Amino acid sequence: MSDLSTFLSTKKWPAQHPDRIQLYSLPTPNGVKVSIMLEETGLPYEPHLVRFDSNDQLSPEFLAVNPNNKIPAILDPNGPGGKPLPLFESGAILLYLADKAQRFMPQEAAGRYQTIQWLMFQMGGVGPMFGQVGFFHKFAGKDYEDKRPRDRYIGEAKRLLGVLDRHLAGRDWMMGSDYTIADIAIFPWVNVLNTFYGAGELVGMKDFTQVNRVLEVFLARPAVVRGLNIPPRP
Repeated sequence: MSDLSTFLSTKKWPAQHPDRIQLYSLPTPNGVKVSIMLEETGLPYEPHLVRFDSNDQLSPEFLAVNPNNKIPAILDPNGPGGKPLPLFESGAILLYLADKAQRFMPQEAAGRYQTIQWLMFQMGGVGPMFGQVGFFHKFAGKDYEDKRPRDRYIGEAKRLLGVLDRHLAGRDWMMGSDYTIADIAIFPWVNVLNTFYGAGELVGMKDFTQVNRVLEVFLARPAVVRGLNIPPRP
């Protein structure tokens, strides 16, 4: 078994189970992508809460595993070659876990790259744009008198939802009948836009019938139900 004691992150978040993947996270849309994936695969892991209210993400211990000071990050004691592997960026972690578990990623090259393209669609479009809607509608941006920034991101969120809605017509999931990391990446962000951000009416969520259909099935999955609350907030 690998020795994790040399990793600074384990000083702040001691590993009770050093043989398991260590997850450093918070139940945000990016954070729950990884907890849902871990729950779906059944890979053994140990979650650790990174508290933003005490700036845990800026601590030397967290920066040692993610120099970009964003959640989530993992430390796998049994990485490639049997050596510990720290990893950050939720998209990279999803790809790594899919390869490790040999699940939720098509094995043929074409399907693999098509899945990755939708993962990149979430990372480069859905996440940043939906996050800006949340800032300008729910958080500090809501006090800005000039609503043009908010409306710009609302318009882009609607466009992205339209892309998803057209793509999902006649499909069970983003890749057709197969549930993949593309779904695990995209639908936590769709869910938070409609719930926590309270922007469903602003973006006309009710009009995207295919997105709503798949979101409902996604949220009913037992692993999703569990993963949405891991690690639990204090």
